[in-house]
Amino acid sequence: MKKLSKVQLKQQAAVLAAVNTLEQQALAELAGTVQCWFSMEYEAFPGSLLVRLQLAEQAALAQAQPQLLLWQKRLSALLLKKGIVLKDLRKHLVFTLSSPED
Repeated sequence: MKKLSKVQLKQQAAVLAAVNTLEQQALAELAGTVQCWFSMEYEAFPGSLLVRLQLAEQAALAQAQPQLLLWQKRLSALLLKKGIVLKDLRKHLVFTLSSPED
């Protein structure tokens, strides 16, 4: 894998900080939260950013789904504080049952 530039490292650090904050909020407020992780292509950032919030079971996922927009807004606000603007906040956060290894 190609070494990341200084700008890409700053982007990664900012996203990681926002995702960690979101994960802590989710662990405290959403029942069944396991973890939160992200993937992105640096050449297409921030449009390629996808944050996944993993839930433990289908029942927790079904219960959390109505709150998805609220969590998408939280992610957008956290990233905005880091200087990252998302054009369409609905594309960048999903609830899932899959883990990063799946």
